[in-house]
Amino acid sequence: MRLRSYLALSALFLALPTINTKNSVAAISQVSPSQAQITILYDAFGQNSRMQKDWGYAALVEYGGKRILFDTGNNPRILAENAKAKGIDLTKLDFVVMSHRHGDHMGGLSYLLSVNPKVTIYAPKESFGVYGADLPSSFYRKDTSLAPEKRYYSGAPPEVMHFGSAWPDVNFQLIDKNTEIAPDIHLVTLVSDKPGTLELREVSLAINTPEGLIIIVGCAHPGIEKIAESASTINPHIHFIVGGLHLVVTPDPEIERIVNGLHDRFKLDYIAPGHCTGEPAFAALQRAFGGHYVYAGLGATLKLPASSQDGQIH
Repeated sequence: MRLRSYLALSALFLALPTINTKNSVAAISQVSPSQAQITILYDAFGQNSRMQKDWGYAALVEYGGKRILFDTGNNPRILAENAKAKGIDLTKLDFVVMSHRHGDHMGGLSYLLSVNPKVTIYAPKESFGVYGADLPSSFYRKDTSLAPEKRYYSGAPPEVMHFGSAWPDVNFQLIDKNTEIAPDIHLVTLVSDKPGTLELREVSLAINTPEGLIIIVGCAHPGIEKIAESASTINPHIHFIVGGLHLVVTPDPEIERIVNGLHDRFKLDYIAPGHCTGEPAFAALQRAFGGHYVYAGLGATLKLPASSQDGQIH
């Protein structure tokens, strides 16, 4: 079944959590590597009482045989319990994507590293960032008139200065430009120019599927429209956006402008907002997208178009 018809019924399936059928997005607890889907592991709203709601975001993304953890939520204990409730083994990941440095997205990292310490983690590269950083020593001005003992490194600094992270010895791969990390799987990186998050770099996940681009966002601090515009260089047809749009405190007129832009300018096929999107924005998006608005609360599993390697659309 193609995603267009499948997702139009997803809200009905999710309203019936006791359905016992392999086609129900609410019934899937463990998946094969060939599945193409997103499972919401951390959020503050949802229907599954076995999982604990909390402010933050984490999702397991499975596509093209890859298992990707996108963000780790706010609390390590809650991440552990929610993953267990969904039957998801976080020791079996191909890599992790950390969208940005805020605690409600990286708070569960300590649990993840306790069970999977060697996993590759893609994270935003920021100067002196919490995930670590490198800078050329040319970044600071020199003054050769000073005596050696008054100069950094006695006047002979290393060519590259390495700065520590909050998690020493972790396999962080720091990202500062759009990067393809696996076939059809891309990272889109932008820097926020918004008050309160000025200069914050955020990484989004973009998957190029036979139906179009799927974008998974953590908080969209640089602006969901800017993220969509950057991602559209990979594929101008955006099929699906999932995650936090950071409209939780945005005034209604600006929400309407952004919602209309997503619907009319970018012509999304589907949208599944979560986390910091905000309740007024949930309502506005539901009005605008109607049957193409997909419920993505805690515990939901969203079917995706299969990769071209699988040869069919689920």
